[in-house]
Amino acid sequence: MPKIRYHECRKIENIRSALCASERLYGERPAFMQKTDGEYKTVTYSRFRDMYEALGTELWARGLSGKRIIVTGDNCLDWATVYIAVVAGLGVIIPADKELPAEELCNIASISEAAAIFYSPRLEQKVSTLPDSVAKFSFDAIPGLIAAGRERLLNGERDYLRSYIDPDAMSVLIFTSGTTGTSKGVMLSQRNICFNLSEVAQMAYIGPEEVFLSILPMHHVYECTCGFLFPLSRGCCVAFCEGLRYITRNMQEVHPTIVCCVPILLETIYHKIWMNIRRKGIEKKVQNAIKLTRHAGLGIKRRVFAEIHDSLGGRIRMFICGGAAADPEVMKGLRDFGLLAIQGYGLTECAPLAAVNKDDYYRDDSAGLATPNGVLDIYDVQDDGTGEIRYKGDNVMLGYYRRPDLTAEVIRDGWFYTGDLGYIDKDGFLHITGRKKNVIVTPGGKNIFPEELETYLCRNPFIAEAVVVGYFNEQRGAWDIVAILHPDDAHFVETYGRGYTQGQIDAEFTRAVEEVNNTVQHYKRITMYIVRPTEFPKNSSRKIKRMGIAEEAEPEYKKKLARV
Repeated sequence: MPKIRYHECRKIENIRSALCASERLYGERPAFMQKTDGEYKTVTYSRFRDMYEALGTELWARGLSGKRIIVTGDNCLDWATVYIAVVAGLGVIIPADKELPAEELCNIASISEAAAIFYSPRLEQKVSTLPDSVAKFSFDAIPGLIAAGRERLLNGERDYLRSYIDPDAMSVLIFTSGTTGTSKGVMLSQRNICFNLSEVAQMAYIGPEEVFLSILPMHHVYECTCGFLFPLSRGCCVAFCEGLRYITRNMQEVHPTIVCCVPILLETIYHKIWMNIRRKGIEKKVQNAIKLTRHAGLGIKRRVFAEIHDSLGGRIRMFICGGAAADPEVMKGLRDFGLLAIQGYGLTECAPLAAVNKDDYYRDDSAGLATPNGVLDIYDVQDDGTGEIRYKGDNVMLGYYRRPDLTAEVIRDGWFYTGDLGYIDKDGFLHITGRKKNVIVTPGGKNIFPEELETYLCRNPFIAEAVVVGYFNEQRGAWDIVAILHPDDAHFVETYGRGYTQGQIDAEFTRAVEEVNNTVQHYKRITMYIVRPTEFPKNSSRKIKRMGIAEEAEPEYKKKLARV
């Protein structure tokens, strides 16, 4: 394995000290860019520090010190201010998906014993379903809270500013699924997160001149750590994208240098580049230019393909891709135009980074290298060289909230067992070959948990058992989410009599699937169902044995697919 050279970085003790250091070094540089009244406006590091310290001081005075606080909503300055105010000395932050159904949000609030929630105004109706014990603050209330906190600071109140931050205590609580009864809360400490901030800085050069375009939802640990906390720790500027429809326009407005993204965004950008080339009738000319610059550096390629770079804001130099495996051909194709794209591998339980390609040493078909102070290993290696990926580092979670049993299943002998399969090549690059876990990962990097959908389905009295599987539909380039359903014979007999028909089963199952699809986020919606006349096989503890179920149902899936 060749010797790897790492970039230098400063030591980070906690998130508050990282932000204070950035404010001292880059006080009048922009920390954020946010569109207000039709144009992007900047907020400096000095002003941002004033905002979160004042907010934290006011919340402390209102009795929220040491409490759990939910933040949910659109990527924006308010979201960022709440997050930092909480982790910089107030309590525990709980970032929640803004698309969660009301039932799941209530479940998270209950399990976590949240004392307060901050939310985007458009989520008012959903948030109103939370119990009165949870204090509710719309983002619209933040300016007033900040003003009140400033008054307290002027009057000498310093308890919040002097609060002790335990690097090994739970500081962030992230729920990987909000389903009633199956939620897993990942407990992260400031040591976990700050370890990642230092590790990323050593794997890729990131200077204070960078502008990150924040596209992915900030409640996701990948965007939160890599696209929000990390750039702030380096003195960079974070520009908030208005939404997926406005990416191209926003890139022209903020001129980003770095974008954290998922594979589908890379693929969209790449295909649009070629679509525009073909529309202009210059495909052969571009292909010749690619051949001529094949061995040239990225700088030369940027000049040759300046028009492409201008369409992306003119300054873009790196895409950092995560959430799912990126197409190696797309990454290579972008680099042909002078656009560097590297990918990494992470899990919420690792806050999230376990591996990443370096900016000057990478493999397009690899999830990356272990970071300087992280250790990757392959456990229980099979004949083909693959095995379960396990990881060791200071970023491994404290555990699952109130679930020592689940924690013990994945953290053993100092290792975190990821449940993913892969191998490490002779140069140290990690390659992921499959997933042991049941989770279905969409091309856009979204996680679909079959157990969540199964819980909803089995609430229907006509369904005795349910197993949800995914089949990749090559034609659509996406997963078909298929529910395999076993009817509750007793309930059908009770409702329709002993001679109930297939048509009645179909009518009830169609209604059941529609109810679930109206409850969950759009990317989790069930594509079709398959009726299973017999019970699922079970182990001695009466748990369904999932192995082989998807393969057994596949012929029926293909039949139904052909009829669509």
